[in-house]
Amino acid sequence: MIEAQAPAPPAPPSWEGAGRPGPAAPGTAAPLPVPPGTGRFLVLAGVFVCAACGLVYELELVALASYLIGDSVTQASVVLSVMVFAMGIGSLAAKRLRRFAAAGFGAIEAVLALVGGTSAMALYAVFAWTGGWSGPWSDGPRFLLVAFSLTIGLLIGAEVPLLMELIQRIRRQDAGGAVADLFAADYVGALVGGLAFPFVLLPFLGQLTGALLTGAVNAAVGAALVLGLFRRDLTRRARRLLVVANAVVLAVLTSAAALSGDFERAARHALYGQDVRVAVRTDVREVVLTGGTDGRSLRLFLDGRLRVGAGDERRYHEALVRPAMTGPRARVLILGGGDGLAAREVLRHPDVRRVDLVEPDRDLARLARHDPGLSALNEHAYGDPRVHVTAADAFRGLRSTPTAAYDVVVCDLPDPGITAATKLYSQEFYGLLRRVLAPDGRLVVHAGPVSARPRTFWTVDATLRAAGLRTVAYRVGGRAPGFTADPDRTAGTSRVPGDWGFLLAARTPPGLRLDAAAPRPRTLTRQSLTAAARSAARTRVPGLPPSTLVHPRY
Repeated sequence: MIEAQAPAPPAPPSWEGAGRPGPAAPGTAAPLPVPPGTGRFLVLAGVFVCAACGLVYELELVALASYLIGDSVTQASVVLSVMVFAMGIGSLAAKRLRRFAAAGFGAIEAVLALVGGTSAMALYAVFAWTGGWSGPWSDGPRFLLVAFSLTIGLLIGAEVPLLMELIQRIRRQDAGGAVADLFAADYVGALVGGLAFPFVLLPFLGQLTGALLTGAVNAAVGAALVLGLFRRDLTRRARRLLVVANAVVLAVLTSAAALSGDFERAARHALYGQDVRVAVRTDVREVVLTGGTDGRSLRLFLDGRLRVGAGDERRYHEALVRPAMTGPRARVLILGGGDGLAAREVLRHPDVRRVDLVEPDRDLARLARHDPGLSALNEHAYGDPRVHVTAADAFRGLRSTPTAAYDVVVCDLPDPGITAATKLYSQEFYGLLRRVLAPDGRLVVHAGPVSARPRTFWTVDATLRAAGLRTVAYRVGGRAPGFTADPDRTAGTSRVPGDWGFLLAARTPPGLRLDAAAPRPRTLTRQSLTAAARSAARTRVPGLPPSTLVHPRY
């Protein structure tokens, strides 16, 4: 909170020694090299830029934490709450620096530029090189996230009282007017920073280079404002220290930006091994492909989570698709499944006439079509004329789909605990699916691991039932080490679940069986499917409420 100050007549600046300027006392007018009106404009312009940079740091921490750790709601809440709390503490602490407002602001901006600019690189480094360690190191990214949020919040909060003091030194005005001017520039700057992050910095520069560039701008503007406008309010020693400090900060940020490409490649190898063939950031997610050629096992990572492992993907996709294909199956809808592997299993049935695959990530679908390793694994499913791919949000697309349009719907979607996927496991979503199903149609849902998170699995079951569908649960084991869709990316390999859970649903009680006339699965039999249903039923958690859009329960 900024304390109101009674108007006071300008007082001459204090001086230390012959010809050596010293810090001005609070409330005194600083000698400026420009007219007061120009000086106020320059200070407010500096507030605008610093506010934009501060919000970029905040959004960068939220985005990187959600990507590295998972569960964006939790990470956003942690970053925002810690940062706002720290801003209040920083504002209180900065009251003691008001006598040295110019020097204090210059020092704070230099430190903020260094900490905020390097925060993304430091978080990524800790996650890449220590994330697989056991013990307290496994929580290193979380601790570092809180430390950066706290530090950046303290520094941003300390800006406000010092900027208020600098504005008042240029030309005295009532406290309410000064606060209004300051906050107007601050909030408009925050708007620009908030829009620049997702539309400019992230798509064109990426998280690492974007944060480093933001830090460089922050340091340059802070130094220019203090050294250009308030240089007479600093001692010679303070000016030299501020110049050296900002030069060091800019050198560090520039060097880090120049090395960011090599750093990212090294960190990616630490995460995924040395066999990385493809690493792209699409409009939806990060896609990394390793192996798949020269006899090397293929692995597909989506946002750092191992989505496809060639050693066990067939067990997953056969269990997902084959039970649902028993009965009428001329028209099939696949939601997700951009890797083409669910489509591969659907296309094994020659009486399938049309397969509509809705995948929000068009680049993943393009990769699955053209990459030699992945297209060989999906047996060139995208080359089949029966497959029609649409790059769209599944929820939005279903709202315009005709009633009773499909005999089979396959939900090959991310884990329900991942925030971005939660709406695709809601009662409203399943209501839309029920509408597009033919009267005797079947719906199959991948609902996460049963053994590791039974409440989540049975919440999906309760949600399907609340939408008017009858269900049967089953699970299959054999998940390879490291194959996890867990919302928590910091989970150690010892916590990787050992099974996949599925729910087969229909308007009437569905029968869990395999079609004897269809090609025989490699990993499933009638007996193993019956055992899979009994195994899942033993884990039932009764009385769970359904998940809805306004009350997600995963």
